[in-house]
Amino acid sequence: MKSLGKKSDGLRLERMRSSSLWTGEGFRNIHPVLPGLRDASARAPSLSEFLCGGERRVPSRELPSIDPHDVWSRAPSAGLRATWLGHSTVLIEIDGQRVLTDPVWGPRASPSRLIGPKRFQPVPVALRSLPPVDAIIVSHDHYDHLDLPTVRELAKFDVPFVTSLGVGAHLEAWGVRAERIVELDWWESYRLPNAELSVTAGPSQHFSGRGLHDRNATLWSSMIIRSARHAVFFSGDTGLTTQYAEIRERFGPFDLVMLEVGGFHPSWGHIHLGPENALEALALLGGGPFLPVHWGTFALALHDWDQPAEVLLALGPKKNADLLMPRLGEPVEPAREHALIPWWRAGDLGQGQRQPSEAPPLTLSKAMPWPFD
Repeated sequence: MKSLGKKSDGLRLERMRSSSLWTGEGFRNIHPVLPGLRDASARAPSLSEFLCGGERRVPSRELPSIDPHDVWSRAPSAGLRATWLGHSTVLIEIDGQRVLTDPVWGPRASPSRLIGPKRFQPVPVALRSLPPVDAIIVSHDHYDHLDLPTVRELAKFDVPFVTSLGVGAHLEAWGVRAERIVELDWWESYRLPNAELSVTAGPSQHFSGRGLHDRNATLWSSMIIRSARHAVFFSGDTGLTTQYAEIRERFGPFDLVMLEVGGFHPSWGHIHLGPENALEALALLGGGPFLPVHWGTFALALHDWDQPAEVLLALGPKKNADLLMPRLGEPVEPAREHALIPWWRAGDLGQGQRQPSEAPPLTLSKAMPWPFD
């Protein structure tokens, strides 16, 4: 199956094996899991419960979105602007350069076109109408971050793909030229040609794999994007790790922090943050304007689709978090004043749905993760 990608071999595999994160069988997380992150007693439901269970895993109607093209036609006043396009896909404009994170335009986060988590919210911008980008970041190889049809389209353009060790084999198999692929180990950096912009791979607490027999065969990373004037942190997928303090020491403070908040559960809290641990991660990173990602697009767990947003809305002010929660497709400049408006509630006012006045439950249902998230 083409969507499974390709295994690394040759010089690529040799380089992977030289990494301090390589165990002989695959890559590993190097820090112990923090106490309390994983509920070992959580009961894993059946596959049918995961695929069909949960009453509010998707909104009852399409969410509000914005066409950003008019704003994109003008440079950001302070040099830094971000447009969340759904899930973990963000267009970052940073001092004259455009960087696209984990681009996914496909209909499912799955190796199949027939089964698996289906997109419930369209991307507010057609892939072909994107402005020219200067770099594409792929944090790891899970289906909701590395999408075959999207990569095939982006492969037509002369732009570097910056990713984690081993992921380049998938990209190359799908049409990206080898000279345009940059694979990084943790703490390695790539500087864009003719630009004062670098991308550095940082630690994260996660795993990888696109099939049943390639667990941890490629590396997973957070990514730090730096220009002469600004620094941006992108978590990719991760659980809470004290390594974020080291990232702060090496690269902080950050002008924009993007952390995953959705698709979480107590039994896999060591590999996904969820909103509460995202606020803890934000503190370890030294704070900064916080744009939540990894929500609002796919149902990858059994929690309510809007629970991450509601929890952040309730807890963020208590943690003095500078929350950026724009509508899909709405460009936002972290340095400018921004209102915190629960726009997502407009997508869920149907009969039997929670009304805006109701507070979300902060307890999480017990579930198993989608095997490729």
